[in-house]
Amino acid sequence: MATKTTTVPRVAKAATTRHATTSDTTAAVDALMATLAHPHKAGIEALRKAILAVDPAIAEGVKWNAPSFRTREYFATVHLRTKPGIGLILHLGAKARALPAGGLAIDDPDGLLTWLGKDRAQVVFTDAGDVRARMPALQAVLRQWIGFA
Repeated sequence: MATKTTTVPRVAKAATTRHATTSDTTAAVDALMATLAHPHKAGIEALRKAILAVDPAIAEGVKWNAPSFRTREYFATVHLRTKPGIGLILHLGAKARALPAGGLAIDDPDGLLTWLGKDRAQVVFTDAGDVRARMPALQAVLRQWIGFA
């Protein structure tokens, strides 16, 4: 008598999702901000809102113990130790990668960027009012930057 065998189809393992840790969430940034003792906390909050408003694809998380922002990769991190004021480091993630021929072409008519390297720049704001005043220029720079991120 022949026995009938049933083959159970293999279920593929779920792909590891990039940025799927608890630190890669807005809740993690909210928790960090709730405990942050910083003289420019209001400016950092204004900066968060300005960055997130640039594009719906931007998400936030805590990277390098600071509020950080990403699309496919992290591209910006608040520099909490900037003296004086509020610093924002623009980068292309944690790992070095090939740059486009000629480097990053970022139109910066307001002179916000201080280049720290070929793939990294810093923007410094004096306070929350400065963040709000230069928000349109920052958002224009960020729209370009995320095209490389």
